[in-house]
Amino acid sequence: YTPDLQFADDDIPNQLAQIENMVTKGAKVLVIGAIDGTTLSDILQKAADAGVKVIAYDRLIRDSGNVDYYATFQLEQVGVLEATYLIDQLKLKDGATGPFNIELFTGSPDDNNAKYFFKGAWDLLQPYFEKGVLVSPSQHGQGGVTKDFTVEDWQKISVMSWKTEQAQKDMESILDSTYAHGEKLDAVLTPYDGIAQGVINAIESKRPDMKPGTDSWPYITGQDAMEIAVANIAKDKQGETVFKDVNKLADAVYDMVVEIAEGKEVSGLNGKFNNNNIDVPSKLLDPQNITKDNLQDLVTANYITQDRFDELTK
Repeated sequence: YTPDLQFADDDIPNQLAQIENMVTKGAKVLVIGAIDGTTLSDILQKAADAGVKVIAYDRLIRDSGNVDYYATFQLEQVGVLEATYLIDQLKLKDGATGPFNIELFTGSPDDNNAKYFFKGAWDLLQPYFEKGVLVSPSQHGQGGVTKDFTVEDWQKISVMSWKTEQAQKDMESILDSTYAHGEKLDAVLTPYDGIAQGVINAIESKRPDMKPGTDSWPYITGQDAMEIAVANIAKDKQGETVFKDVNKLADAVYDMVVEIAEGKEVSGLNGKFNNNNIDVPSKLLDPQNITKDNLQDLVTANYITQDRFDELTK
């Protein structure tokens, strides 16, 4: 097989041109990590007319009937792992009554995955808001997060393009408005390590009295096992990250492509995702929770080398 790998540098017109060019040149299978999952309908119609099979890679391609398969991780499970970590640390299942102050962030409003990450977490956290055990005292998200907040409201607390700088700005504003006089911040739900970094930057700049590794520092979640998160977890600045082993995702998609090329039925499909047009047959992998206790698992998985790990954690 002859792969043609193109990077669109987060530029939608660039990605559309690349895909169109691939179809014109006779590609048989398209594996697409969509920048914006809603912009591809026209070009995917051309692909379908040419008999090209389409696999959405990690991010669902929406509003098109011409997506054959989707490969990603169990998206809601990401949020479940993040929320479970916070529930465990705050000992909510052991009957702790708080009330505990928590601030919540979601991912980019244009990323379909972000809603599912939040749903997994909110389904677990909302009952504690209902009981008054968890409260979000800031007005973050056009009126704040209360027990009546729903999954459909997720874009109110989103961070455009998952940007660290935006998260830092938002968190600084929360700290200025609500935590400027020594008030305790117990936890921050963030869906991604880059957003967690923004939150950490904001706390370090606005509340230097809060010290990592002590009761004054909040429990902070993340996702992607980025290098910065490995360092932050080792330094007690971030509590956990959700590891999605991209090597396994790549292997899974490789298997799908070979099966398509050989005219076989695609194996290992274990779910469906509705993209507003069709239910896309999906291959869903399990994410893993990483904390200080099992950071070394990232080396075992060949996700990061031992030398780099040592540099980041020493």
